[in-house]
This record gives sequence, C-alpha cells and structure tokens, in this order.
Amino acid sequence: MTPESTASAVSDPQNAPGSNAPLTLAEFDEFAGAIMANLESVIDGKTEAATLALIVLVAEGHLLVEDVPGVGKTTLAKALATSVGCSVARIQFTPDLLPSDVTGVSIYNQVDHAFEFKRGAVFANIVIADEINRASPKTQSALLECMEEGQVSLDGTTHPLDRPFIVVATQNPIEMEGTYALPEAQRDRFMARISMGYPDAAAELSMLHQRELASPLDKLKAVVDKQQLHAMIETARSVYVSRAVESYVVSIVQATRVHPEFRLGASPRGTLHLVRAAKVLAALNGREFVVPDDVNELVVPVLAHRIVATRRAASDSRGGGSQAIADALRAIVASTPVPLNRSRSV
Repeated sequence: MTPESTASAVSDPQNAPGSNAPLTLAEFDEFAGAIMANLESVIDGKTEAATLALIVLVAEGHLLVEDVPGVGKTTLAKALATSVGCSVARIQFTPDLLPSDVTGVSIYNQVDHAFEFKRGAVFANIVIADEINRASPKTQSALLECMEEGQVSLDGTTHPLDRPFIVVATQNPIEMEGTYALPEAQRDRFMARISMGYPDAAAELSMLHQRELASPLDKLKAVVDKQQLHAMIETARSVYVSRAVESYVVSIVQATRVHPEFRLGASPRGTLHLVRAAKVLAALNGREFVVPDDVNELVVPVLAHRIVATRRAASDSRGGGSQAIADALRAIVASTPVPLNRSRSV
C-alpha cells in the first residue's frame, strides 16, 4: 500500500480495523511503510533514527531525541506526530515553564461555586516536549506520573490520559548553557534514546534545494489513524518471544548491573522495554517471533541512557560517558551466549 492509498483508508472508517482487530504482517508492513515514507521525506539520510522512532511509537513507549541544535530533532518529532491521525500537543520547555502548564490546573468557577480542572498540554496522544532539559527539574518531574502510569493526579483526583500516550522529547547536550540534566528516574521512563547526527554532504545539499521555498512538513498528512495505530500496537504485542530469548535479554540486562565500568546498570523497566521494542522490530522484519538479532540491534538505544558510567570509564573514552557505555554494551552482547535455535519453538 502506498502512502496515498493508506491516507484514503484513514478517511474511510470502513477500511479502518477495530482497535482490537489483528493485522496480518502484510497489513502491518503497509502501515509501517507509509509512516516511514513520511518520516524519510523530511529527514534525509536518517533511516536508522526514523526506524527507531517508529519502533517506539508502535511499542507505545516514549522517545528521547538528543543531539546538538539544528540537526532535525524537532522536525523528526513533528513528522512522527503528523503521520498519525491522533491528537498532538507541543510544549516548548523553558526555565519559566510551570508544572501546571504541562499537566493542568484547578480553577474556581464562581458561577458553579466549584473547582474545574483545566487540562494541560499533556492531554494529547502524542506530546512533543521540545528541549525538555531547558525546564526546571520541578517542571520536568511533572511528566513522571504521566509517562509511567498514563494519568495526572491533582487535588486528590486522578485524570486518565487517552491511549495511546507517547512523549517525544528533544534535548540538547547537557554541557550547553541553560540546561538541567534529566534525572535517572526520568531518563528510565524513555523507551529509547536516539541521536540524529549531522547529515552527510549529499543529504545536506539535497536539503538546500528541497527547503529553499517551503518546509516538507507542510506537505505531510496523516497516513495512519488512531484506530489503525491501536491495531498496529496490538499486532506487535502478539509477537511471540520464546523463553530462551527472554533469558537472553535478562542475561544482557543483568550483566550491566555487575559491569566494572558501570556505576548504575539497567533497570527491570529496561528489560521490559527491550522486549517490547524487539517485538515491534520482529514485526517490521516480517516475523511473528523475536530472534536474538532483534534484541542485539536495540540494546544500545534502549539501554544506554539508563546506565551511568564510572568516572574512570567516562574519562578513558574519547566520546565521553555515552561512548564508553555504548562500547561496553556491545561487548556485553558479544560475550553473552546466544540461543542456538532461533525458530519460534525456542
């Protein structure tokens, strides 16, 4: 299915599967391909970043896009949100942003003589948290309950968020002025962290010609509606993970907790996120079951941001702590015994 045909399916309710209707792998691939086509039309030469963004979306996780200014972090977030026919909200994080600006506030209604809850920007299916590390820690923490439990608690009342609920946050490196590093507890709530990196010369030259008169974001349309996204999510969840592959994932995660170069290893939440992401990747690869290669491909983007390297490891690495963590994770994967039988019956 082309993006055009998928878009027509979005506008026709009869073509949209129910929220619990299973998709075939061919249908799953058609919808995923339409979303990828949208992302790659605005992000040149960043197929890996676009694929990881799609994986997090379908796994119903949260995505942290970290890199220097001007490399397309916000563009990727906007393209992902625009590609799905769900409610979208964008929050520009600044030092004076208040928690109530994010979650909402209770306002006294003088007519009814009662407090009314005014919803904040977080009440959307996809929330773009732009430059999240420029807000104060108090405001950053306003997202903690939302990201983990899908709800907002205020004045003794719990307000559930609509599903799916996905936060796509961008941040600049913490060495830059006017930023507040995300605490470990909040980083752990993000399923994956990706970096855009600078485009190569060909991609940057193409960007000059394509964006001289207009932004490619202006041409994007939703190619998957909310109901179809639910179907994709349910299809990915149904992907089979054998006991052997589960043990393989646990072995990798537990190795991070005893590694001499790590001061803090990956959490059990990281184990869950790694399996959920691997299910989506298996479906994208046309399989109904997860193989170790799916896990290996996702170890660094899913686990690295949860880990804290020792000072010695960070200082010994040319790329700093992040590079030391990535290198150590790859070494852990290489030294972990792989289940020999990669079939569905493992």
